[in-house]
Amino acid sequence: MARVTVEDCIRKVPNRFELVLLAARRAREISAGATLTVPRNNDKNPVIALREISEDTLSLDTIRDNLIKSMQRHIFVDEGDHDLEEELQDVMQSETKWTPMDTSEPHNGVDNTDEDDLDEEEEEDEEEKAAD
Repeated sequence: MARVTVEDCIRKVPNRFELVLLAARRAREISAGATLTVPRNNDKNPVIALREISEDTLSLDTIRDNLIKSMQRHIFVDEGDHDLEEELQDVMQSETKWTPMDTSEPHNGVDNTDEDDLDEEEEEDEEEKAAD
C-alpha cells in the first residue's frame, strides 16, 4: 500500500484500528461487487478502499453502520413491536424442530446393549476358559 494513501487516511480517521476495520469492510464490499467511487488504476481492493477513504468519495458513517450490522449477533426488537417478536419466535421454533431419537437400534456406532447382556457374555467367556 502506498504510504501517501495511508497518511491521507489518518487525517480522515485518526484511530488506526478503526481505519483498518473500515478499509477492510470496504474492501470486502468491493470484492462483493460494490461500485467503485475512484478509478481502479490496476490497484487491489484494499488500496482502492484506502483511496476512497482518503478522497472522501464515500460516507464513513455508512461503512461504520454496515460494519456494526455485520458483527451483530442478536436482533434487537423494540418493545412496541410485539407482532414482529411473535413472528420471529415462530420462525425460530420452525427452524429448530426437535425430534426424539430412536434408541432401539445402535446409532452412529454406539452399542445400546444392556449391562445384563454384558454380564452373561463375561460368564460365558469364563466358562470357556475354565473348559480349556
